Amino acid sequence: MPTYAGKVKCIYIDPPYNTGNEGWCYNDNVRGPLIQEWLKKSANPVDKDDLERHDKWLCMMWPRLQLMKELLSEDGSIFVSIDDIEQHHLRLIMDEVFGGFNFVCNVIWQKKYAPQNDAKWFSDDHDFLVAYAKNKDIWRPNKLSRLGKQDKLYTNPDDDPRGPWQSDNYTSNKSSSERPNLYYPITNPNTGKKVYPSQTRVWAFSQQQHEKNVAEGKVWWGINGKNKTPRFKRFLSEVGGVVPRTIWLYDDVGHNQTAKREILEIFSGDDSVFETPKPTTLIEQVLRIGSKPGDIVLDSFSGSGTTAHAVLKLNGSDDGPERKFILVECEDYADKLTAERVRRVIKGVPSSKDKLLKSGLGGSFTFCTLGDEINIESLLKDGKLPDYDALARYVFYTATGETLDGVAKHRPDFRIGATANFTVHLVYRPDRDFLRSADSALHAALADRIANSREKGKRALVFATAKFMGQKELTEQGIEFCQLPYAIHRILGD
Repeated sequence: MPTYAGKVKCIYIDPPYNTGNEGWCYNDNVRGPLIQEWLKKSANPVDKDDLERHDKWLCMMWPRLQLMKELLSEDGSIFVSIDDIEQHHLRLIMDEVFGGFNFVCNVIWQKKYAPQNDAKWFSDDHDFLVAYAKNKDIWRPNKLSRLGKQDKLYTNPDDDPRGPWQSDNYTSNKSSSERPNLYYPITNPNTGKKVYPSQTRVWAFSQQQHEKNVAEGKVWWGINGKNKTPRFKRFLSEVGGVVPRTIWLYDDVGHNQTAKREILEIFSGDDSVFETPKPTTLIEQVLRIGSKPGDIVLDSFSGSGTTAHAVLKLNGSDDGPERKFILVECEDYADKLTAERVRRVIKGVPSSKDKLLKSGLGGSFTFCTLGDEINIESLLKDGKLPDYDALARYVFYTATGETLDGVAKHRPDFRIGATANFTVHLVYRPDRDFLRSADSALHAALADRIANSREKGKRALVFATAKFMGQKELTEQGIEFCQLPYAIHRILGD
């Protein structure tokens, strides 16, 4: 959190759907005795016989969503895959965490290639992607540069050097009484005949714009040039990005079988590797909408590593700085499956039919295991004093809620960084003699140095072991004293 809070542009997660068949475990480290009793060992894994499985699912999701909100940038977004079982519960908890006003849409993804004819009631052909913005007032989806299967409608029957095009109506839905200036004759240059539009559907262009269309070769009279009415040539190269739609067909973003084939290819036909992967093309669509080159992408239910695969594919096709990914996986397959897939797609899969995957997508990543939680108790574990950088990042984040990219060092005023409203100062050295001395306290001379270096309009937050001045005097100098964590003194035996 002290490193990435407010910096993640797009989050995609694929949590357990809680159908009752997955046998997922509630494996949070909870300390409350009542919660521990409720989550007694006999209730794990959570399955269809657990009458409280929906409550446990929500309890599992709530703290994670809270953390994800803190990690998201103000112009960021989150997409959550889910099905009908928990979709309504998810919407309610997302409304609580992100605010109902930040709900963007509920995307329907066609996940099956063929109907499930042995279904007892209906064939379950779709899942959802629930999308929320951190701040809907400023977040906007990126337009999609590709039109998917609609690209096939663009052809080039006349070998126009400008490339594929599609003919469009030259008339509008306006009548001559509504738009009399759009009711005029157009001459077919191939036959010399004058053509009028219908009085109920006049031309879509003014006479001036029509003349410009003729000059630019955008008026089409058919292959033999003798059509009764003209058509407008709309070139694929001129079609701008399209606004994302809320129905995603498998033709455009893949289906479950696509995902299964992908993982079988990567893991040499081992179909026991992962039961429910998502197709890479589906996550690519999410990332095209919610991120741009150079952004950080997070997946905290990373499973088979599809999100990293999608990021690496986009990095190979997009111009500009590469996207970065953070994957989080708490199951025991994090290394042998999640990270292993990323390793293989980076280095290459020799048996792959895809040329890019066969040669490798390139890139790199670091595999980390979970360390001590970031708090002063863990920093002082085993009686060790935290180093300067670790404590600086900790106090800066806890005081301001912002991350500290670089820690300023060796300043007479002990300043470590600043925000829009504060300068933050840490009077500290990882040295017991220093911490026991008067030099580690906020005294008059140091207060003067801080006041003189303080940026206009900003208050100074000063972390120190003690202060030798009253807060009233410090307030007059624009300084607020913050006690260094008590645990430091306890470790020193004071």
